[in-house]
Amino acid sequence: MPERLDSLAITSELIRAARALLRWEQRDLARASGVSLPTIKRLEGAPGILGAHSSTVTALRRAFESAGIEFTNGGGPGVRLAVLKNENAGDHQRRRTKQSRFP
Repeated sequence: MPERLDSLAITSELIRAARALLRWEQRDLARASGVSLPTIKRLEGAPGILGAHSSTVTALRRAFESAGIEFTNGGGPGVRLAVLKNENAGDHQRRRTKQSRFP
């Protein structure tokens, strides 16, 4: 069962790690979440739990989750790329975050 959006504290370190997994720059996150670029820069610049309105944190988390990021709390808070089951082939594959330019 997925965790509720407010059940895991989101930190600036998790935000940076999730962006790195997706190879997103801050402006990509701003575009995907609807959160302003200056706000993202401010939030990422301060260590620890994000000092933001819950609506801002929810927008960031939803943008990441829509792109294939899972927030985890196994041995401690973390992020990972979701693994989706390909129903047609019956195997597992990583969700692609960007379209390839090559066939």
